[in-house]
Amino acid sequence: MDRFLQYVANHPGLVGLAAVAALLVVVYELRERGSSAASVSPQELIRLQNQGALVLDIRKADAFEAGHVVGARHLPSDQIPAAGDTLKKHKEKPVIVYCDTGSLAAAAIRQLHAQGFTKAFNLRGGLAGWRTDNLPVAKGA
Repeated sequence: MDRFLQYVANHPGLVGLAAVAALLVVVYELRERGSSAASVSPQELIRLQNQGALVLDIRKADAFEAGHVVGARHLPSDQIPAAGDTLKKHKEKPVIVYCDTGSLAAAAIRQLHAQGFTKAFNLRGGLAGWRTDNLPVAKGA
């Protein structure tokens, strides 16, 4: 213990940098846990979809037609601010939103929560994660 205290006394800059790095790691981990709390895995999406959840694809129309989760409804990301009006009956039901990778959908989830959607989730990994798990995609509109 004496050697540690001596090291701290002799190298305050290094000890300070190590403390800042440790703090950054903790903050990063807490943010990741917070963002993943509002996300579901592809398997959870299937389970929720079987229970009547609404699945929204917020990608562009051509990307939706090229391949989407079976049973998903297309809702362009620019229409999310008005989703409270168009999707009123789904406010209390699970709503799963996805894009290509999950980053755009996370922002859409925040907007949906602000509009009163209590059970809005992001598909973890987006459609790329869905395809990674070799799950089927539908083509066409």
